[in-house]
Amino acid sequence: MPRIRNPFKSIGARAQGWFLTGILTLIPIWITWVIFTFVLEQLSALGRPAARKVTEYLGPLAGWFAGDAMQTALALILTLSFILLIGWATSQFIGARLLTLFDRIIQWIPLVEKIYGATKKLLVAMQQKPDGVQRVVLISFPHEEMKAVGIVTRTLTDVHTGEKIAAVYVPTTPVPTSGYLELVPLDQIIETDWTLDEAMTFIISGGAVARDTINFRRGTGTPITLAEALGDTGET
Repeated sequence: MPRIRNPFKSIGARAQGWFLTGILTLIPIWITWVIFTFVLEQLSALGRPAARKVTEYLGPLAGWFAGDAMQTALALILTLSFILLIGWATSQFIGARLLTLFDRIIQWIPLVEKIYGATKKLLVAMQQKPDGVQRVVLISFPHEEMKAVGIVTRTLTDVHTGEKIAAVYVPTTPVPTSGYLELVPLDQIIETDWTLDEAMTFIISGGAVARDTINFRRGTGTPITLAEALGDTGET
């Protein structure tokens, strides 16, 4: 007797596949939208007081800018213009002198000086290549058989042995602003040829966006593919 196929089971399996595909399609769009709207909200919030002041001085035209949408747009434009102005000013001689004066004033404020100074030094360190080592590296973390992508922020010297030690920041996925700071001897670091942008994209995407090869083993001479690093040899 021929076996009767259950049509509802087939439809259910297809619906489950469609649902999973839809979720995987919407997740990156949703994450991008959440980050984008968060940044826009923060920027517009910074400029809203100035936007209200500008609206007050517009006189008869104030009604055009009184709406919430126009206030948000005006605040965003003012904030972006202010950021551009600060960038231009600090690139000039007088602006650089004023920034130096501001830094000196901040140094006299307890706690604020620590936060401001550490943040500024981190941003400066990210823009400069540390001595004797690539910026993006692999380290054994959390144990020897596993590797983590790290960013070298600076190198130090062991006071007793003279050994070079790297300060490696290991970002977490998908939010790279949190992570771990590891002190690793330079001879235990695996250097990569990745740029900082490539490393950040790799981390934020959970490893989905990256080159096809990676220097996973020290001293092998030839990079291995990500599939090989993940243990997928392709054998059946």
